[in-house]
Amino acid sequence: MPSWPDVQTAVQQNGGPHDVIRRKYIADLAAYTGRNVIVYYSGWLQKGHLIAQGMTGFELNDGDKTGFMSTVYGLDRSKGLDLILHTPGGDIAACESLVDYLRTMFSGDIRVIVPQLAMSAGTMIALAANVVIMGKHSSLGPIDPQIGNVPAHGIIEEFDTAKNEIAANPATIPVWQPIIGKYNPTLVGEAAKAIDWSVKMVDAWMQSGMFDGDPDRVTKAKYIIDELGSHALTLSHSRHISLSKAQSIGIVVTPLEDDPDLQDLVLAVHHACTLTLTETNAFKIIENQNAVAVINVIQGIR
Repeated sequence: MPSWPDVQTAVQQNGGPHDVIRRKYIADLAAYTGRNVIVYYSGWLQKGHLIAQGMTGFELNDGDKTGFMSTVYGLDRSKGLDLILHTPGGDIAACESLVDYLRTMFSGDIRVIVPQLAMSAGTMIALAANVVIMGKHSSLGPIDPQIGNVPAHGIIEEFDTAKNEIAANPATIPVWQPIIGKYNPTLVGEAAKAIDWSVKMVDAWMQSGMFDGDPDRVTKAKYIIDELGSHALTLSHSRHISLSKAQSIGIVVTPLEDDPDLQDLVLAVHHACTLTLTETNAFKIIENQNAVAVINVIQGIR
């Protein structure tokens, strides 16, 4: 007869109907590729009303490391990792820590699969992989850092514009005073540091990852960073970078449609995760093919 802990473990592993279906599809995908699979899904699209009310946690943050440590533990890491990403992005420091951890654990053998959206820091994670797998419906985003939801590039640009115009015509001081009053020198300096940090970080990842061994890796990495990291070029931090655009700027991308069976399996996982986030209290899922999961729910973590 099973003991209480045995029954409790079985219940936790099987979960509700959403968990059962989602875990089946994740396991099916891993069986097809012969690689480890970890899904990282945020419910920011499904539960945006909670964000408007001030709820946090949808973004990439340091707390996610626990979920990844739990899902990496016990895996045969020699099989590499397929990381399925759906995220609005988040903290740069958390992004750096997570990428360094995953690259160390899987010896750099990482593919990032983007079924729909991997924005901001999510795009930075994708650029740290050996290859990005995207469909025609998938999007990456700009990697220009944000400070308090304001583009760091925009802070510097506006401050420099004000400084130049005032120097040329002091009569414009009353016009610019309320604008530059919100930008103290410390903020401007922090914006410059954030830009420098993100550029160096992503540049190093691409040169040692998707462009490792490429004699033109320095040039290729710089071009991608210039295209995705310049607020003047992307115009908006929420701009969507399609599969074709990603290919045109040199990102190593494999179209999901090239393998119809893989496409079906990935989209099954995507739909199962999306339904979980839509129809349950879950707002973030980190889970592997062995049904090991850390799922953030509105009233705690299960």
